[in-house]
Amino acid sequence: MNIVDVAPGHRLAAWPCLLAAGIIATAIVAPARGADQADLPGKLVTDLHATFGDNHARAIHAKGIVLTGHFDPAPGANAISKAPLFRHASPIIVRFSDFTGLPAIPDNDENANPRGLAIKFGTVDDASLDIVAHSFNGFPVSNATDFGHLFEAIAASGPKAAKPTALDKFLAAHPVAKTFLTTQKSPTSFTTTGYFGVNSFRFIDARGHSMAVRYRFVPAAGEHYLDSSALKSKPADYLMRDIAVRVHQAPIRFDWFAQVAGTGDVIDDPVKAWPDTRRLVKLGTITIDKLATDQAGLDKQLMFLPGNVPAGIEAADPMIGVRTAGRRVTSLSF
Repeated sequence: MNIVDVAPGHRLAAWPCLLAAGIIATAIVAPARGADQADLPGKLVTDLHATFGDNHARAIHAKGIVLTGHFDPAPGANAISKAPLFRHASPIIVRFSDFTGLPAIPDNDENANPRGLAIKFGTVDDASLDIVAHSFNGFPVSNATDFGHLFEAIAASGPKAAKPTALDKFLAAHPVAKTFLTTQKSPTSFTTTGYFGVNSFRFIDARGHSMAVRYRFVPAAGEHYLDSSALKSKPADYLMRDIAVRVHQAPIRFDWFAQVAGTGDVIDDPVKAWPDTRRLVKLGTITIDKLATDQAGLDKQLMFLPGNVPAGIEAADPMIGVRTAGRRVTSLSF
């Protein structure tokens, strides 16, 4: 693997995905036992700025585009959760994004994977639910200790580092992280890739029964990807331009599913994706029909915090609590 300098003191890893800082795009990892959860968000921002630089933007998924639309619940969604949003249509705010903390990263850079999808159900100031997801079904590490070790390995693995580098050693000891970094796919459009919420939630129905679920968003346009050669031939803003054109021509739709945990599925470790054979319950359809007019203002104002949930939905793993505790660290939102 080659490490390339993108700015003095800041390095990006030239994998199909830019190392595992992308895990914050979906949720902050659970702290090691005994760690100070209150301090963790600030430390993670510091680590991200050390990698990408402090660009006075989001620390992660800094480049994005904001759109609006509505959510229509599926007829059976309120049978598995008593959350009010499954009983009636609601407005949504959506942000698609590229990975990294670099607000000018080219869309045609493989380091911009995984792509992000964030959804706010309601208004900027009054949202019943926030969701963050990314375009990969899984997570590279399980806890904050390994997350910190990964960043340390990145920092120690510059172009002049002796082989095997610290990063080489880390990936050898963490094969799931290596899989995450080497199997990313670049979409033809933000609208032609699936998105996964890798953290688990618990849905509670009107009778108090509960089930553990993970979110999945399936594009109505189907899944379509580019190989490395085709990606390089695309303009630097091809994804941002594409979605602006598409939403002007016709509404964009994704079906939202809850993947239900089965016997033996690990609830509190996002490294372990659940089998595709697990039951999928359709929760509804998100329809995106307009490009937001005040892109700069909304992008600065919006925070998508997965700990913001209504009655009928609860966090089922410790990552969500850490992320919610980081409200004061606004640049962790994507």
